[in-house]
Amino acid sequence: MSDSKPDHPPCPLIENEQELTEFCQKIANAEYIAIDTEFVRDKTYFSKLCLIQIASPTEIACIDPLKVNDLSALKSLFANSAQTKIFHAARQDLEILYFELALMPEPMFDSQIAATLLGLGEQIGYGNLVKHYLDISLAKQHARTDWEQRPLSAEQLEYAANDVRYLIQMYPLILEDLQKYGRQDWLENDFAQLLDPGLYQVNKDQLWQKVSGNQKLRRKQLAVLQQLCIWREEVAIKKDKPRKWILSDNIALSIAMTMPTSRPKVANIRGINKATVDKDATVIVECVNKALATPEEQWPVPNKKRKLDKNQEATVDALLAISKLKANEHNISVGAIVNRNELEKLILNETELDILSGWRLNLVGETLLQFLTNKLNLNYINNKLELIKNEQ
Repeated sequence: MSDSKPDHPPCPLIENEQELTEFCQKIANAEYIAIDTEFVRDKTYFSKLCLIQIASPTEIACIDPLKVNDLSALKSLFANSAQTKIFHAARQDLEILYFELALMPEPMFDSQIAATLLGLGEQIGYGNLVKHYLDISLAKQHARTDWEQRPLSAEQLEYAANDVRYLIQMYPLILEDLQKYGRQDWLENDFAQLLDPGLYQVNKDQLWQKVSGNQKLRRKQLAVLQQLCIWREEVAIKKDKPRKWILSDNIALSIAMTMPTSRPKVANIRGINKATVDKDATVIVECVNKALATPEEQWPVPNKKRKLDKNQEATVDALLAISKLKANEHNISVGAIVNRNELEKLILNETELDILSGWRLNLVGETLLQFLTNKLNLNYINNKLELIKNEQ
């Protein structure tokens, strides 16, 4: 069934605080509501919230935050612990709403994460989930809409509203499936992590780790890169511009490698443009000098991955095979449970791992630990792998 000819009335567009307050009052007693957002971020540091879509089982509305200056009426919904807030692929929505309202919508539910526990694959798209549960094919023509432009057409509002119109319908069906498999409580840790405000805070001292190629640098050079990233972040925030518009990663890396201590040396950096030299050479030199004056014990420590020996690599292969066996047994994508990088960390005796907590521990982690402590054997029997309890 296609949604190209909807049989529902147009979604209301809320454009003032009174309308928002009245809508929030209407849905205040709903057991659950669905929430989605539209935003732009291609020319700014901060995401610019352009539309909020909310639906209860009986009400739906699009809220225009470019017209509604005070969104505080939403706080009563976010603070209502008796009302579940449903999202699909929640992380970006939660980040922008948290910075707008300084409040997390608790309790929450993410249909994309839940779908991984139902054998629907990793990171299933919203359209595919709607097709699976409701047999409705959603239109895609407004997927690349510039949501900041006004006015929004009726078609754009319909497209946006569908992101919650069908999410609210799918929620009880997803819950029913989770309960059928006894997995309704498995997601508490995953949702708690998403609701941790610390997840959305920037640690300026660690920004250097996100610069591709930092592994090539010595510790002194990393100290320079660290200072450059801190300066760049502060300017990007102040000007509300993408950090790479202030200074590209490649140029930051070149500066860190050469550690220029004068304006002419900055100008000699390969690829740096004259405008950057004219505007920022002085502060770049200050960043370099500050890094060079930092005591060596305070320099960043490179993230050097410990190399596994051949026996350890083979053990990781075995752990991955076991993980796939258990994932297949429960009809869950192995990638939703564990990846090779985490298994390598397990071999190196790291303990702060997702596979060692929550449902992943119960489903696969315990089995991996039993194998590593010789309580289980991995055997090849009758053309298939089997886990056999070690009786010794």
